[in-house]
Amino acid sequence: MILVPSSGFRKKMKRLPAKLQQIVKERLGLFREHPSHPLLNDHALSGNRLGERSINITGDWRLIYTFIAPDTAYLLDVDTHHNLYGS
Repeated sequence: MILVPSSGFRKKMKRLPAKLQQIVKERLGLFREHPSHPLLNDHALSGNRLGERSINITGDWRLIYTFIAPDTAYLLDVDTHHNLYGS
């Protein structure tokens, strides 16, 4: 899997605490090698995020992405569940 971070994703990553940045990097490594690993809980989104997908980073943190090619994920956002979905 090829991972392409958006500029917004890169900016958010820089603002995250170092420990959380490390966890995101570890999950992205898992995602790259085993995109369907159960720990990621990869799933399609709906509503205003139709066409996007989400993976779990921690209990509350999520990473939003979309496929731009069959083997290429465009990383859109990383934030808490509440900030991303409002609930």
